[in-house]
Amino acid sequence: MNRNEEDGPGAFFALRTDPGPDPDGGHLALARLYAGDGAPLAARIDTVAARLGTAERRVAASVAHLGLAARLWSTALGPAVLTGGFPGLRPEDLHWDPRLPAPDDLWHDGATLLPGTAVRIRAVVQHGHLEPLGAAVRRDTPVPARLLWGNAGSALAGAVRQLIAWARTHGRPDVAARTRALAAELFDHPDLRHTGAPHGPGFRRGTCCLYYRVPGGGLCGDCVFDAAPRRPPGRSARG
Repeated sequence: MNRNEEDGPGAFFALRTDPGPDPDGGHLALARLYAGDGAPLAARIDTVAARLGTAERRVAASVAHLGLAARLWSTALGPAVLTGGFPGLRPEDLHWDPRLPAPDDLWHDGATLLPGTAVRIRAVVQHGHLEPLGAAVRRDTPVPARLLWGNAGSALAGAVRQLIAWARTHGRPDVAARTRALAAELFDHPDLRHTGAPHGPGFRRGTCCLYYRVPGGGLCGDCVFDAAPRRPPGRSARG
């Protein structure tokens, strides 16, 4: 699905096939980030911290991770349910500029299209991106791995929720059915199975992304908590 597809579910599911108006800008192949070039991720976390007004770097790291995880799931899941295939998304071919909003944050220069099956999406997104992305975040900031997998589950559920809502609006029960089927398979993995339930639009996390610690942040719609916990400064939230 490219950014010009008018019938798609929105920019968050779109993926550029060129670097945009500034080809010499800040896009970096995600393979470099995963291999240890952490400067762009550190800058993104700094930016998120400034926007949120938080001095807790782990909070900003979690929120930054959640946003990129959501983009990665969406750029695979959207095309898969709409067309039956999705871009190969190799880390060498997928370029990220942490300064830009979707869909300009990512561009893909690979030519490979893969079958839109849960097996392929898991291999590409979960194993090919989310595992090394989580390691990269943890190199920058000591965030619990369980929290990051909770972010991955929340991001997947959010993509599912948006696709099903789009399918209902546009009278596409076939898209909704494919979305539910893929979600069920993707969540059936030890790293994602217990991140929250149910595995669909009503998803509720089993961990907290820490957003409640942002000044005036409150709780996310799928938060594990019913009310923001009162914690002394410095104590970690449930991860």
